[in-house]
Amino acid sequence: MKMLTHRDPVSENPPFDLELTRQVLRLEDDETEQDSVIENIAWTAASEIEQIGQLALLTQSIRVTIFDPKLDVGLRLPIGPADDGNTPTVTIDGEAYTDFEFLGGNRPYIQWKHGLFDLRPSRISIEYLAGFGDDVTAIPRDLQQAIMDQAALLFLVRGEPDKRLHSMSPHLMRIAAKYRGVQV
Repeated sequence: MKMLTHRDPVSENPPFDLELTRQVLRLEDDETEQDSVIENIAWTAASEIEQIGQLALLTQSIRVTIFDPKLDVGLRLPIGPADDGNTPTVTIDGEAYTDFEFLGGNRPYIQWKHGLFDLRPSRISIEYLAGFGDDVTAIPRDLQQAIMDQAALLFLVRGEPDKRLHSMSPHLMRIAAKYRGVQV
């Protein structure tokens, strides 16, 4: 079984508040010459927490393709959160398939019904929307803080290649693990 996941952003808004990030970095209001650097660092921090936590901070269209699937009673989708009312589109070997139940939440799940086991598919494609919402105010505060903490750490070690190897905020790791479902 091989699974490929592709993300397409629906929201074009940044998943961070630049002014709050500047405050965490203890920059004065008139020190705006580094704003483009800070934005790039904050985007990087947000991307890191999305990858580690298997999250979509802002609304994204997620496309999952599974080759030679090992069939079980269900499938935990790789990116969350997803809304219960937003049922995924599923195709099996190119044909639409609707014989499943969808459970949203931080760890979305598809429960297959009996008809799937008769098909013996070689490829399953699933498309769904994931994310907390369309702007930074929809993102839980602990994730917002983790992004700012990671951005602050990256800002401190910029230009120092040796320190970048060990530049992951413990707070980011703890919060990402929480949303991923890992108990720490």
